[in-house]
Amino acid sequence: MQTRAPVVVGRDDELRVLDQALADAAARRGRAVFLVGEPGIGKTRLARVTAGSAFDRGMRVLRGRGSTIGPMVPFRPLAEALMSLLRGGDAPDLCELGPYRSALGRLVPEWGDEPRENQSVVVLAEAVLRLLALVGPCLLVLEDLHDADAETLAVIDYLVDNLEQVPVVLLVTTRADAGPALDVVRLAAQRGAGVLLELHRLDEPLVRRMVASCLEVTSEEVPDAVAERLWADSAGIPFVVEEMLHGLVSGGLLVRGPGGWRVLGELRIDVPTALVRAIAHRTDRLGPQGRELLSVAAVLGHRFPLSVLREVTGMDDRALLSHLHAGVAAQLVTPDEPVPDWYAFRHPLTAEALLAQLTPTHRAEVSRRTADAVLRLHPELPGEWCPLVASLRLDAGQTAEAGQLLAEAGRRALADGAAGSAVRLLDHAHRLLASGVDVEIRADVLRSLLPALGEAGQFERAFALADTVAELGKAGLAPVRRAELHTVLARVAWLSGRLADGQAQVDAARALLGPDADDTHLARVDAVAAFLTLEAQRPDRISSAEALARRAAEAASRASLPEVACEALQLLGILARDRDLGEAAGHFLRARQLAEENRLPIHRTYAVVRLAGIDWLADGSVAELVEAREEALRVGAITVAYNVDAILGLDAVLRGEYAVAEEKLAVCGEGTRRLQLKPMTLYVLMAQATAAAHQGKRSEVDSAVARFHELGGIGSQERPLCFGLARAFCALLEEDRELAEQDVARAMAYEAETPTTFHLSGTHGLRLLLGALSGALGLEAFTEITRSAAAGMRWNRVFGRFALAVLLGRAGREEEAAVAVREAREAAAIYPLARFLGLRLVAEAAVRDGWGEPVAWLRGAEEYFHSTGGTAVASACRGLLRQVGASVPQRRTGSDQVPRELRALGVTVREFEVLRLLAGRLGNKAIATRLHISPRTVEKHVASLITKTSRPDRESLSTLAADLAPSDRP
Repeated sequence: MQTRAPVVVGRDDELRVLDQALADAAARRGRAVFLVGEPGIGKTRLARVTAGSAFDRGMRVLRGRGSTIGPMVPFRPLAEALMSLLRGGDAPDLCELGPYRSALGRLVPEWGDEPRENQSVVVLAEAVLRLLALVGPCLLVLEDLHDADAETLAVIDYLVDNLEQVPVVLLVTTRADAGPALDVVRLAAQRGAGVLLELHRLDEPLVRRMVASCLEVTSEEVPDAVAERLWADSAGIPFVVEEMLHGLVSGGLLVRGPGGWRVLGELRIDVPTALVRAIAHRTDRLGPQGRELLSVAAVLGHRFPLSVLREVTGMDDRALLSHLHAGVAAQLVTPDEPVPDWYAFRHPLTAEALLAQLTPTHRAEVSRRTADAVLRLHPELPGEWCPLVASLRLDAGQTAEAGQLLAEAGRRALADGAAGSAVRLLDHAHRLLASGVDVEIRADVLRSLLPALGEAGQFERAFALADTVAELGKAGLAPVRRAELHTVLARVAWLSGRLADGQAQVDAARALLGPDADDTHLARVDAVAAFLTLEAQRPDRISSAEALARRAAEAASRASLPEVACEALQLLGILARDRDLGEAAGHFLRARQLAEENRLPIHRTYAVVRLAGIDWLADGSVAELVEAREEALRVGAITVAYNVDAILGLDAVLRGEYAVAEEKLAVCGEGTRRLQLKPMTLYVLMAQATAAAHQGKRSEVDSAVARFHELGGIGSQERPLCFGLARAFCALLEEDRELAEQDVARAMAYEAETPTTFHLSGTHGLRLLLGALSGALGLEAFTEITRSAAAGMRWNRVFGRFALAVLLGRAGREEEAAVAVREAREAAAIYPLARFLGLRLVAEAAVRDGWGEPVAWLRGAEEYFHSTGGTAVASACRGLLRQVGASVPQRRTGSDQVPRELRALGVTVREFEVLRLLAGRLGNKAIATRLHISPRTVEKHVASLITKTSRPDRESLSTLAADLAPSDRP
């Protein structure tokens, strides 16, 4: 007989849902299932049965658990689940994860080849999703998440929304208590991202069935008194039913005889103390050492290692294992299968019941001894040992020690990107150390708490702590330390967009530091001030930000603050791009070298990407960008890689490779949206608007720009590009010059409002050409504008040289104008739209001012826009050709049969038909017969072809025809 039910009773509907989920996962239709209910209701039992079914189906089973006992550690349930892949001996080939492998190093250290710098939790969630897809089909069971950390819940929330095409079942169990975990699963169920199964208590017939299953008899054979008492006193909670039944049997109140089970004596059980008493009775039977052993285990949490138990109790291995095996036999503990030399309580309520037996004094003493033992075994307190010992110190009444350990755990969580957990840990430490502790320690905690609040987006809470800085000052905190706190608050203000508050904090820090501030503090203050100044609404923002960044870089170099120096140098490089690309490259090169010397892979990758970006801007080369992207992927810099992908997508747009651009931008946009990378999502939307605009798709342009603004694009650096690089070109393709000028003017106005590090919005390019055409721009103004490095960037150079040609032609400097057109065409060799749109616009000016070769330019432009569907521009080109008396190609059915090079020369469909027959050296009469036209008409077509193709005679024309279409010879 066993007192644990061998089958699940009363959960048939839930089992059907879970079984269907497993079947769907095997067919690559992943889904999430949430088991919700009160303690002891059977969530773990259902999860265990589902795991067995998954195993029978040949699926991998990954299991992790949270706990209300002991410390809350970021990502603990996920880490525990994924660690089993290492222990199983058949770990997947993680090379297939590419850059996401290093992101998983936050959960499994063995997978983190590179140093990890703050990385989005969403990136980690995507990494987990890709790993699950790689190892699938699989079942991921995450239990007891009622008190899970915010980061684990964020990963779960991400997973449930993205499982549809992944062969994975995510099974989450949580109590029905109000809290973040319940909010996550309820909201997921409401939006259809998962199935919520709420487990209810068993009714009386089901309790009888459960008892019958435990006693290995039929329901009718269960004594009525036992069934009624267990139903009444357990309230239908399966775990309590099992515990109470175990107590009845082990206590001799329910015995098995020849006639079946019978009751001896009176069945009197009190609940909820019955559970505590039942467990106490079982622990008493283990003896004093066994009881003490389990008490130590309970203060450690739901799971506990043998090494700590051995250190605390002083038992040898034989005695330790003997008592543990007795605990297993008493159904109190069980080996923790995923991890060797670890055990776990069979149910969290068991550990809670054991703690309830301890007096406050005894619990404090056990907690103190256990903390001391962990510290002896793990002096550095790596991983979850730090918050665990903090929890033990707190239970032991050692408040100051607990606060400092919580602060350290919070700093580690923040460094690992777990801002939510960092806030919780540091806030707890801040409250514990609010009084009776050295002000330096309090300042250290606050210095860590403030940026954690900023990273978590809790800006109001951060600024609410500003008064604490003043309090610490009154308590004797040194001015320099207070200045550090004001500097941190300034950075939080910058993150939140509260520029005035940020500047006030910078001013407060400078006042405290005085004129003799050392480089360490000066570098940090100036670096923050530079970023604040760059976004301020002041005319000297660029020059002032640059001066501050330069000073910060120099001070950081002297004070050996490589991260601050890298940030400052890269800001200097960005600001210098408008003035001198060589200078900008120098800053990025120094930042790269500094990052390499100090093992800052993410900073190095940013420098490499920005160096490659200079090459792209200067000459349109993407080779360096592709290499930079590969490096970003190698070090796991996901956001940097997406940044490059977005640039490559825009490059494809400018090159007229619209199908390639559409694919690249769609993939990049999906990734950036899933990872919640808002700035890059805005960039992708801008590039998609540009792609639509350069194809004259007005409705798609308006739709993309509307989405851009809905996402919060107002005030962003990409906004000017939406008008100067996208909408203005769409207007030009519609032959609406006035609207194009308005769009470029709006782009310039937005650039004036918001400092930008992007230089392709038309300010240094298209604006010049439109201004030259309208007469609003003269040579002197042109020369002044084009002094900037931005005007020399290849895309801008196309329009700048076309603009110069217009101005020179108008001034009668025809030869110089022709040179400028040639330079523009060379720069536009990789940008077909820019080349032919520029030729169409310049040809108009050339016709008016009487210079250049407008007929040839118009024919080339007409041919291009006719072939690409730019009907308005093609029609305008034909109109200008008629205006100057040039022959105009007739666009009728079959015109696309004419080779592009001939169409560009004005060769008509009928003329091409004649040319094809000339390849066979036919005479006019033979050609006329085949084409059903007169010989005189053939003669006229041949004469026209000789003129248009610049051939000396008919024989040469026939040779051309044979070369063009040898297969057409009669």
